[in-house]
Amino acid sequence: MYVSIWCHSLNLSSRSLAIVLVVCVTLVYFSYSFNACLLASISRTLQQSNLRNLLTLQQRNASSEAEANRVSNASRSSNGNSNSSTSAGPSSNSSSSSSSSTTAILNSTVSNGIASVDGAPKYQMLRQQGLRPSRHLPDTLIIGVKKSGTRALLEFIRLHPDVRAAGSEVHFFDRHYQRGLRWYRHHMPYTIEGQITMEKTPSYFVTKEVPQRVYHMNTATKLLIVVRDPVTRAISDYTQAASKKADMKRFEQLAFVNGSYSVVDTNWGPVKIGVYARYLEHWLLYFPLSQLLFISGERLIMDPAYEIGRVQDFLGLKRVVTEKHFYFNATKGFPCLFKSEARSTPHCLGKTKGRNHPHIDANAIERLREFYRPFNNKFYQLTGINFAWP
Repeated sequence: MYVSIWCHSLNLSSRSLAIVLVVCVTLVYFSYSFNACLLASISRTLQQSNLRNLLTLQQRNASSEAEANRVSNASRSSNGNSNSSTSAGPSSNSSSSSSSSTTAILNSTVSNGIASVDGAPKYQMLRQQGLRPSRHLPDTLIIGVKKSGTRALLEFIRLHPDVRAAGSEVHFFDRHYQRGLRWYRHHMPYTIEGQITMEKTPSYFVTKEVPQRVYHMNTATKLLIVVRDPVTRAISDYTQAASKKADMKRFEQLAFVNGSYSVVDTNWGPVKIGVYARYLEHWLLYFPLSQLLFISGERLIMDPAYEIGRVQDFLGLKRVVTEKHFYFNATKGFPCLFKSEARSTPHCLGKTKGRNHPHIDANAIERLREFYRPFNNKFYQLTGINFAWP
């Protein structure tokens, strides 16, 4: 109305009025477009600034984690070296203990070298408390003995929320030592403060160079050794090998020289490994008995809760894993789990556990028992434990 009055007062023609209206609409359009572009530009600038700040924060966190890991490892090495004996060789009479400060099982994934932890409230709470996940060299090693129950021991102790273990045998100290400790640490699971890092490779026990290499990594390393009747262990070892090779000779042919039971072939692996005392003496040059725990393979099968209780005490852990976690499978003749770290349903360890042994001549078994008897007695003396093998 005001435009009409104004135009009438100025006595403008219709053509002039149309021109004025077009100019006004054009000015409004360009003003709107300019303001919209300006707001969009400001929004993009703010988003880019926030992204840069986020990336900077992640880089700082990654750097802080790397520095914390370096300091932690240096501290562990320093603590181990300070506890080593200098007057009676490289053995040490002290062992490190790990606190059980948390009962949360940490499940983390890695993306571009940065730990990406589940965003669930319990993990957010852990981060708020400063419990950042990181990789560490192992505090504890299951070093042997092959076919004595090392896999069962690992699966059973992993039920404890304060134990995190490498899933497979890393073979660092016997096969990949030249790759260095950084490579070894990369194969360890993520842990938070208060959790124990563990690794299992049974061949460590019988490899000559391993004790010194473990000692150089950390003099305070705790060592778990599962042993069983060496005759039964040799038969189990043979059974596993025969399952992979159809044309393998009979046990009796391999265990004795020239097919006669009078001479035992001590160069055959399954027989040689059972001379536990020989290998233990080399470990005792570097580690005291206080840092070694011997687990009975026979009792681990018959009473797993008892042996796992001993392991938890040895590692300074609260006794969380108890009888309620196990049930006995009569068909396999082996203890199974109601649940595990990976599965929440009852299950056994696998088809290879509790495998039926072939029939072995009773005379061959008796001759092997005679062969092992003096070595077993020496092993009893070294460990202070009588395992009462036949």
